[in-house]
Amino acid sequence: MLLGKAKAAAAATGALAAGLVGVIVLGTYAASGAPSAATNNLSLSSRSVPAAFQPLIEQWGTLCPEISPPMLAAQLYQESGFDPAARSPAKAYGMAQFLEGTWASYGRDGNGDGKADIWNAADAIASAATYDCALAKEVAKVPGDHQSNLLAAYNAGPYAVIQYNGVPPYKETQGYVRSIRSLAVSFTAPAVGSSLAMSAQSAGAIYYAQQTLGTPYLWGGNGWASQDGRFDCSGLTQAAFASVGIELPRVANDQWNSGPHPSRDQLRPGDLVFFATDQSDPRSIDHVGIYVGGGYMINAPHTGAVIRYDSIDRAKYFGATRVTPDGAVALPVRNADGTITGSGQGTVRS
Repeated sequence: MLLGKAKAAAAATGALAAGLVGVIVLGTYAASGAPSAATNNLSLSSRSVPAAFQPLIEQWGTLCPEISPPMLAAQLYQESGFDPAARSPAKAYGMAQFLEGTWASYGRDGNGDGKADIWNAADAIASAATYDCALAKEVAKVPGDHQSNLLAAYNAGPYAVIQYNGVPPYKETQGYVRSIRSLAVSFTAPAVGSSLAMSAQSAGAIYYAQQTLGTPYLWGGNGWASQDGRFDCSGLTQAAFASVGIELPRVANDQWNSGPHPSRDQLRPGDLVFFATDQSDPRSIDHVGIYVGGGYMINAPHTGAVIRYDSIDRAKYFGATRVTPDGAVALPVRNADGTITGSGQGTVRS
């Protein structure tokens, strides 16, 4: 339910003051990256993947010790954004973006219908895990972190990992390993009883958003002078974090995986809060705001409105993201034609 603007602003102002004190007191967020030891007993964070695919990713993400459900989810997200119908200019197909030759060797029947279909989500997920584990076996004797070696083999080939006795010194490969392991954090459920550290950049992002209060909404607005400094919802959040040195994607549902996902009772000022039309699918996210504390956010709501404080307590509330520099850098790049590449170092299963 939306509250009146004056009432919301008054309530949020007090909450914001208290929240910002907390940001300053708690200090700097230390981006953790993925766990230092490869483990496949990690669970997926709530709503981090489309509900229809979650059981499959959890099942196949434990196929071998070198992978995990969050890591497998990170790969599938980077490859296709969980789109079973994805096609790339390199003629890689399906959710896992297999080339036909590779599929012929590693394609698996994941749904038990008697055939391995590159366009079927269950088959693609099973095959992605199978391929990962085959690569892990090929580089099993290489010293170092086994999950990193597997990811390096996926990008550069197992021979390069064996030749260099670990992750090879290729910029693209090292970037790919970092990206997938950082993205995996966004898909990992926090341990029971744990708390997420706050971001040092939160206060600056909120401060930026505060300066835009009262500005009229503009669909597609990025805050440019040619747009009279106006924003839409994701344009505002992108600009707010850019002001503190964190580059987010332009679209709200692409911003969703820019860090771990705190629960409702773990929300802190500076978290991004998201709203969706389908509560089972993060791909349906269509609105985002910046949480300021006390159940309120700063957001650019819709055409005809101004940037303002609003309550986050509404039916479409989907979840939150605590933006981290590593998480933002690892996000895939969505190209103009709808294809996805991995933060400048994309790859296909060749």
